[in-house]
Amino acid sequence: MEQSEEITLSDRFTAPLLAWYQEHRRILPWRDEPTPYRVWISEIMLQQTRVEAVKPYYERFIQEIPDIRALACVSEERLMKLWEGLGYYSRARNLRAAAIKIEREFGGELPKTKRQLMELSGIGAYTAGAIASIAYGQPVAAVDGNVLRVVSRLAAYGGDIRKERTKKLVAAALEKIYPLKHCGDFTQSLMELGAVICLPKDQPKCGACPVSSHCLALQRNAVDEYPYQTEKKPRKIEKRTVFLLRCGEKIAVRKRKKSGLLAEMWELPNIEGHLPAVQAEAYLKDLGIQTMMLIPEAPAKHIFTHIEWRMQAYRVECGSEAPEFFWADKKAFAERIALPSAFRYWSL
Repeated sequence: MEQSEEITLSDRFTAPLLAWYQEHRRILPWRDEPTPYRVWISEIMLQQTRVEAVKPYYERFIQEIPDIRALACVSEERLMKLWEGLGYYSRARNLRAAAIKIEREFGGELPKTKRQLMELSGIGAYTAGAIASIAYGQPVAAVDGNVLRVVSRLAAYGGDIRKERTKKLVAAALEKIYPLKHCGDFTQSLMELGAVICLPKDQPKCGACPVSSHCLALQRNAVDEYPYQTEKKPRKIEKRTVFLLRCGEKIAVRKRKKSGLLAEMWELPNIEGHLPAVQAEAYLKDLGIQTMMLIPEAPAKHIFTHIEWRMQAYRVECGSEAPEFFWADKKAFAERIALPSAFRYWSL
């Protein structure tokens, strides 16, 4: 679509948007007390994760790790266990790395400027903008997918929202109209509007939108044309065979490599490709596994950002504990073994 060199927004929509937000905003645990730490943790958890899924994780996390010092001191094993099931585990590692740096270089307090915030592991322009505006009351935009959609429609802007240039133009346009006494609410009202009203194509609730009279896309009867984005590249498909190895009351797990997908996470033993039962038994024999029983499990599919795993699985009763693996009992799984969602499709 055609795009101009800048985006122009009228500040006339800010008042009705803020009024709508005050009356209709969702009750979310991180909104009760928007301290810099709580805003930071919630925004990192919400990246690529649904709000409803985040709620119990956030409350449990804040209860056990209530501040930056506690985060800097927590063991990686415990941190991964608290994060288990949220996915994108590098987010948790980046949180801890950032907390350590904050303790060492910023006196234990999150810095207040967007530039300094972006020097911390895992904090990009969006998260820095959210912390600066919501926690510190600064007129700094936080531009995520919801905000891109809202602004693209309000301004009938056809730039590709996958491009960094578009995000910068949107941020610049918003920062010209930020209501200085309501920066945090304005940031959250834009996010909220995109989350519950200005929904993706074929779903927008324009009749309930508090700023519909200011929406150029609606005036042009072209809401579904915005935002514009280029298509994603298709995901790479990988076939894998997963083994649920049981010896008595224990399940075999192992650590993944230090780099790459799910780096250093625990996993169920697995191998690339779909192995028929005979080949699976031969593979296990090479690993020193005495197979007493091998039963096929239901296949499963797990989607990462750029890769899709199509998995078949075998439940295996073993004659002894092969030394290549860590054999975890129920207590270990409950307290220290954080198993990624990709390996949680089958009951252990």
